[in-house]
Amino acid sequence: MQVILLERVAKLGQMGEVVEVKSGYARNYLLPQKKALSASKANIASFEAQKAQLEAHNLETKKEADAMAVKLDGQQFVIIRSASDSGALYGSVTTRDAADAATEAGFTLDRKQVALTAPIKDLGIHTVLVTLHPEVEAKIRLNVARSPEEAELQASGKSIQELAAEEEAAAEFEIQELFDDIGGAANEDFDEDAPRNRDDS
Repeated sequence: MQVILLERVAKLGQMGEVVEVKSGYARNYLLPQKKALSASKANIASFEAQKAQLEAHNLETKKEADAMAVKLDGQQFVIIRSASDSGALYGSVTTRDAADAATEAGFTLDRKQVALTAPIKDLGIHTVLVTLHPEVEAKIRLNVARSPEEAELQASGKSIQELAAEEEAAAEFEIQELFDDIGGAANEDFDEDAPRNRDDS
């Protein structure tokens, strides 16, 4: 099926181009999203008549998107989730969670603008692509942690595995100290109970 693009569509073409697409893709995505029109003579003529207007609108929305991209690019958002000791999430972080976290921080973001190749299923810092406009993208970082404290540690560059190893080492150190204290106390008791040699002569 031939369609005329009303905006730039990734891997397809620029505004105004007539491209061949699968009819299902056109009917289910391009046409309902108003990204394209079927390439009939009437629609092509209508596009040509509105081209200047559409290009001006596209330029305006692109400027807005560029301004937002400058503020949004590189931002880090914390998402708190329950997870196992190994760092696997009970559930996953989705595009909606990413959009909600950005919106809570004062950015207007729709989940359709967040590009996740797959849901996030483990703790850590994940870089996610956000499409603000067909020609403007930004990258955000999602800091997925079990607590705000853990998120801070992750932000400082420590991984969940490193944190777990540190906690384990600290626990082992405490246990060792406890045994040393118990051992020291037992030795003192033993010294007190030992009979003293008296020199009766």
